[in-house]
Amino acid sequence: MLKDKTALVYGVANDRSLAWAIAQAFSQAGARLVLTYQGERMERNVRALAETVPGTLCYDCDVTNDDEIAAVCANTDRECGGLDVLVHSVAFARKEELAGRYVDTSRDGFRIANEVSAYSLVAVTRPALPLFEKRGGGSIIALTYLGAQRVVPNYNVMGVAKAALEASVRYLAADLGPLGIRVNGISAGPVKTLAARGISGFGSILAHVEERAPLRRNISDSDVGQAALFLASDMSRNITGEVLFVDAGFHIMA
Repeated sequence: MLKDKTALVYGVANDRSLAWAIAQAFSQAGARLVLTYQGERMERNVRALAETVPGTLCYDCDVTNDDEIAAVCANTDRECGGLDVLVHSVAFARKEELAGRYVDTSRDGFRIANEVSAYSLVAVTRPALPLFEKRGGGSIIALTYLGAQRVVPNYNVMGVAKAALEASVRYLAADLGPLGIRVNGISAGPVKTLAARGISGFGSILAHVEERAPLRRNISDSDVGQAALFLASDMSRNITGEVLFVDAGFHIMA
């Protein structure tokens, strides 16, 4: 489905991250991978993962640094001659902002969560546009969560940031459609990832979803990978500006 395509995946952390599940699905479908990580703490894990997929490129990138983003795009262009798919799987909020009351969110905590989790989609998209244009268009996919649309205990400022991310998906879809670039989001159900560990009471969230979801189960990271593969492929060529829920139907329940 992605033979001879190049996919740039921002936000790989380890072998349990959704970004890596997506990257694996893309690779199995024939895509060449470009992975990013942030800082030395993540480098060993991500480079080890990259070595399992021959030809994978791997770059350090802080998405709050425009120069580093530009370098990733320049390197991808030089090595791959363009870009077909971009995945944004980046989010961060201070741990203290993910507990207690949302009304107690600090000004700096709000800024950081929204800059890293929402604005970064715009930041990574802009310098990638010339690479997409070389291929005649492509697909951009952002990872979001139900907390963008409903109140989830202890999600707090991250829910607000994800709401901004989903709005950005729609505005970018409108901007980039004439270039043949589609922009969509995947709202994944709870999965045991590194990021999820920072959410207080995450275990109870998993139990609640399994009990209440129409399919009476939680999802796996591979479910998200397969959904991303669909959105990256020509099978979804007329879908843009949407948020696809992959949560066993939990979001439809009152």
